[in-house]
Amino acid sequence: MRSAEIFYNEVLAGILTETDEGLYTFQYDKEYINSFPDKFISFTMPVTDTIFIEKRLFSFFEGLIPEGWLLDIASKNWKINPNDRMGLLMSCCQNCIGAVSVKPIHNEDENE
Repeated sequence: MRSAEIFYNEVLAGILTETDEGLYTFQYDKEYINSFPDKFISFTMPVTDTIFIEKRLFSFFEGLIPEGWLLDIASKNWKINPNDRMGLLMSCCQNCIGAVSVKPIHNEDENE
């Protein structure tokens, strides 16, 4: 399982997770819901306490991943398979252009 914190204008908005079963979930942070009920990160994911679940990486997050020659450079430099969309998102989107950024959550289990 891999997870990342999703920030909107440097404020923690929620957690994106790729489960061991290959599903993707996104859940807004409770403090974010209370403080910014109208600042959604995507029209398709309004601010709510509902957990969003998809079989593929959410379109919004797909759109943050580089394309073309920049994708080639990123996948070669970080040795990430271009089909590993969550890996690319976590590696390439920590400092995106725009309001949203992605910060990987490193589990202690990864080091074992």
